[in-house]
Amino acid sequence: MSQSSKNHKKPRTTNQERRRSPRRLTLSNEQRERFDLLQKEIGFMFENKKLLIQAFTHSSYVNEHRIYTFQDNERLEFLGDAVLELAISQFLYKKFKSMSEGDMTKLRASIVCEPSLAKFAQELNFGQLVLLGKGEEITGGRLRPALLADIFESFIGALYLDQGMEAVYEFLTKTIYPKVDEGAFSHMMDFKSQLQELIQRDNLGQIQYVIVQERGPAHNREFVSEVQLNDASLGVGTGRSKKEAEQHAAQQALVKLSQKSPS
Repeated sequence: MSQSSKNHKKPRTTNQERRRSPRRLTLSNEQRERFDLLQKEIGFMFENKKLLIQAFTHSSYVNEHRIYTFQDNERLEFLGDAVLELAISQFLYKKFKSMSEGDMTKLRASIVCEPSLAKFAQELNFGQLVLLGKGEEITGGRLRPALLADIFESFIGALYLDQGMEAVYEFLTKTIYPKVDEGAFSHMMDFKSQLQELIQRDNLGQIQYVIVQERGPAHNREFVSEVQLNDASLGVGTGRSKKEAEQHAAQQALVKLSQKSPS
């Protein structure tokens, strides 16, 4: 062998250097089983399982295990935020045809805010699957609202990339849209005022609210309100107070009137 060949020999990689170099993410059998169970529970089987796992991989886990930095969920979170906003915007646009741009913006904000997204993630037990570094685990990161909200967004991003927008709509139809239908975010909106404006604008007649039922013990009372248009039932809602029940009834009335109006 020539002297020049000897001089260009590749230096050997030491064990210490191997430990320092980035590695691919690997899961235990138990962790893989958890992700398999999640897919069965939500009704979506990912074609690219790496996307699903990445959605639940926190940066603290990547840093601690010296995994490639692009394998955490931050890029998916960025994408999921935009996808979720579009999906919610379309749903509100189609559902509340008489709602103003300003009111739709406020309602959407209450749905995609951190507390709401964290609650959705908790209901789906997303926190149990998050891959966390030990430090983040010890300080309660698995239950931290900001972390859970980010996980929900990164999951939406992963689902969109793996199966497209229709899958996102289908997933939200099972998880978020029913909550909007039930009036879970009506505290952010004044549906009674919206209904009154619509009735007056179109000269539809007179509306009134009637408490048709009170149920439950005194310390846990529930009221059922019916909003009537020209003495005909237009919507029914329930709530812990009469005002809350009326708001829910008005929300249902708005939906009913929107369905009758031309697209």
